[in-house]
Amino acid sequence: MSKSPASAPDRVELDDLLEEVGHFGPFQLWQCTLLLLPVIFTAFSNLCYVFTAGDLHYRCHVPACENASTTALYTPDWLRDAVPFHGKPELPAKCDRYHVIPASEDFVCDAARFNQSAIERCSEFVYADPTERTIVNDFNLTCEGNLWKVTLVGTVHSIGQFVSLAMSGIISDRFGRRWTLLLCVGVGAVLAIIRSFAASYGAFITLEFVEAMFGSTSYTTAFILSLELVEPRLRVIVKSVILVAYALAEAVLGLLAMTFRDWRTLSIVLFVPGVLSIPLLYTTVESVRWLLTKDRQSDVVNILQRVAKANGRPPLPNSTLDEFYLQQRAKLEAEQAADGGKRKTFLQLVGETCQHRRLLLRIANCAFCWFTNAMVYYGLTLNSVTLAGDKYSNFIFITLAEIPPSLAINFILNRFGRRKTQCGSLLLSGLFCLLALTALKDITWLNVSLFLMSKMAISLSFSTLYIYTAEIFPTNLRQSFISFCSMVGRFGSMLAPQMPLLQTLWAPLPMVLFGSVAVLSGILILEFPETTGVTLPNTLEEAIELHSRRQRSADGAEKGSYSSPG
Repeated sequence: MSKSPASAPDRVELDDLLEEVGHFGPFQLWQCTLLLLPVIFTAFSNLCYVFTAGDLHYRCHVPACENASTTALYTPDWLRDAVPFHGKPELPAKCDRYHVIPASEDFVCDAARFNQSAIERCSEFVYADPTERTIVNDFNLTCEGNLWKVTLVGTVHSIGQFVSLAMSGIISDRFGRRWTLLLCVGVGAVLAIIRSFAASYGAFITLEFVEAMFGSTSYTTAFILSLELVEPRLRVIVKSVILVAYALAEAVLGLLAMTFRDWRTLSIVLFVPGVLSIPLLYTTVESVRWLLTKDRQSDVVNILQRVAKANGRPPLPNSTLDEFYLQQRAKLEAEQAADGGKRKTFLQLVGETCQHRRLLLRIANCAFCWFTNAMVYYGLTLNSVTLAGDKYSNFIFITLAEIPPSLAINFILNRFGRRKTQCGSLLLSGLFCLLALTALKDITWLNVSLFLMSKMAISLSFSTLYIYTAEIFPTNLRQSFISFCSMVGRFGSMLAPQMPLLQTLWAPLPMVLFGSVAVLSGILILEFPETTGVTLPNTLEEAIELHSRRQRSADGAEKGSYSSPG
């Protein structure tokens, strides 16, 4: 535990002041609760396209046997005589039907009425659920020739996230986490509502891209604000709560999609609350650690006094605050003098990072890990709606499967540490994917069990990765590097929606890709330093020295943490 300002007036650290005002009192609880709202909206944004651009069950309309496609049954008794069936379980072909043999009587449908050796294409369809509307039937994206347009939606969404992460990290580190959060939530929600009125596929796909540039990046910013608000021992608990909230939001998305079968109505229901939440999010405070890096000690003091009042603690003594202010000013002036009297720009800091081989390799390794997690996580999530049974129930069930690892992460990370947990969860997820390619796939309950266990393992890995990435990079570049790694991860989520197309090349290809890449990333992660119990590094030097600092901590020199200047 850090010394209090009273017992160490000659050295006043931010962690000391945070302890004086209360590490996690009513103020932090309320702030973290508000920051769950962007997490919920990000879940809606990231996976809404599963239902708005979801494929549908439909078959050819057979004029010789039924009057109107809008009132026809999806599976009448005569259907096998009129339409070929494919797949396992067998489903009627979507765009093929047998050639009709002319007869004197209409609506007489039996095997003799159709030439089953001659197949023809159709342009009118009967849908399994006439009340369900997605862009498939709204914009006439039926049949195999339009499949790429449907799968492209998820990829375009990920490209939007890629572009956004490239900008939002720099903007957040330059102008602050709070304003970035307000911008992402507000603009993203408005764009999603506008998208629900799209009149064509072109307008829809354009708005999908632009909305993703804003609405899908709030999670990272909210996570950083929450992480920098609490002490090290509470990071995992806060992250666990965020993960559970995200999983529950995904399940709520499934429930709302089940209730509102029209994609336009669903979009409005999902994103209007985002606009309404802006006044509440406006009451959040900026990260005090970020403010210190911007020489805004007076703002830090105001926030600390506000925290003390809300937590029922006495105001911080003026002498302590003056000492803290002078120390931070002296530190910044020393850094500026070392840099020729100028504050370092983002590009200068990145340039310095590239000069350190260990940190450069850490960034590359971390980026590959993000790619792996995004590809496997979203690949398995998207595949859930293709499993046998009701797609809404399957989606809800698969998303709720993320909650056990989200709750267990608190115990697992504190018991086994970040590195072992990250490595083990990736190896397990990859192993379960590869096992699903063996003879076990023919045993239905085992195949489903392997699918669920792989999803749970990759959920644990993804949960750990957010914490781990935040702990191995310095404050002034933390969100930029997290955004960069997450941006690389977008390539994985871009690839995930294309699995139906890759499956047409070779059926086992998706699971082979998931399994092999996860195992490789799990092995490479062993090069990371262990960060359990370590205070967040504020400078490049502290981030580089994490290996040696942790070793000294293990030897008893630092007792699991190191003192940082802010």
